[in-house]
Amino acid sequence: MGLPKSRILINDYCGHPFQVELGRELARRGHTVLHLYSADDQSPKGDLLPGPSDPATFAVAGLSLGEPLQKYGNLAKRRRQERAYGALVCRRIDAFQPDVVFGSNNPLEAQNRIGNHCRRQAIRFVFWLQDVHSVAIRSYLNQRSVAAAALVGSWYEWMERRLLRNADHVVAIADSFLEQLERWQVDSSRVTVIENWAPLNKISVLSGDNPWRRAQGLTGKRVALYTGTIGLKHNPDLLLAAAEAFRGQPDVEIVIVSEGKYATYLADQAARRQLKQLRVLPFQPFDAYSEVLASGDVLMAMIEPDAASYSVPSKVLSYLCSGRPIVLAADEANLAARTLTRAGAGIVVEPGNEAHFVDALGNFLQHQRLRTEAGERGRQYADATFHIERIADRFEGICRTTPTARAGAT
Repeated sequence: MGLPKSRILINDYCGHPFQVELGRELARRGHTVLHLYSADDQSPKGDLLPGPSDPATFAVAGLSLGEPLQKYGNLAKRRRQERAYGALVCRRIDAFQPDVVFGSNNPLEAQNRIGNHCRRQAIRFVFWLQDVHSVAIRSYLNQRSVAAAALVGSWYEWMERRLLRNADHVVAIADSFLEQLERWQVDSSRVTVIENWAPLNKISVLSGDNPWRRAQGLTGKRVALYTGTIGLKHNPDLLLAAAEAFRGQPDVEIVIVSEGKYATYLADQAARRQLKQLRVLPFQPFDAYSEVLASGDVLMAMIEPDAASYSVPSKVLSYLCSGRPIVLAADEANLAARTLTRAGAGIVVEPGNEAHFVDALGNFLQHQRLRTEAGERGRQYADATFHIERIADRFEGICRTTPTARAGAT
């Protein structure tokens, strides 16, 4: 007799590739899965289109507010939008009637609505902790007003702590989050650490001479490539420094695949400084993702020092699958830095150290053998680690063993 099947709702605000892979795998096991994401969020998306091989028990839906998201500046409007997105998710919860809801990457105002709604409806709620948002909010506000950081930061810390303590289960993506959870008195028996991964079957190791690279006119170039979101926890000036450093080498291109405020900033700075080496492109379709990554002779990633304690750049995991070497500017204690070092797939430099960042890029761009060896080790690590069957076993176990929504502490 098989294990009982569940109705599972995975709400990943960003629509990242690995969360939707998990949904498909759980549906293949007979669970009924609805994957929700924000259609308005400006970030690279996973394979969100229905395909002929998808199980009948799997569905994907993008939720839209019908207006551009306010990410910077007008915090009152941003808060209203986040709450409105949470309300959209709650309506889908009511229609789908899941046994368990996974909340991932949601802004805190949205996550608060979703978590509270599940609690009222006695639906099991799993807080999939990708970032400690209240720490990020306090850090952002502290750069503008110490008083605002203390007041608003305390409010969001209370909200996040309460959500985590009341969640039926917490999936933390890094063991470095455990200390914060302990400080907030989150019951450790309801916490599981499952590191993020990337979908091996969707990111292939391809030749650098591929259709996407040719279409971008990159044939014969040595390419340092960054793809993904650029936000407050990243330092775009590192990418400008790279373009400046290789200004005299016309066969080197710094290619940025991103959108939003900081992508626009990079394009403007490149034009103003006449940095012909730097090119900014919009996000590409997911079915071209392997070709995009393969077009980089070396791949770049970064995270600011004050963000290292509450965030892990998951793009590094996709980079590993591509079989390309990686240069990461991050605190060595950050999980992405530890993963890269463990895999032997690249070089970790101190965040903000432009000289070391540029030297690491130059080292890979100059030496084919180093690129090949680091890239091969990265893919070997991914092949050994990113088994969706084993990962899904753990999530399925959480669905099976997490008790019915509880009254819990507040």
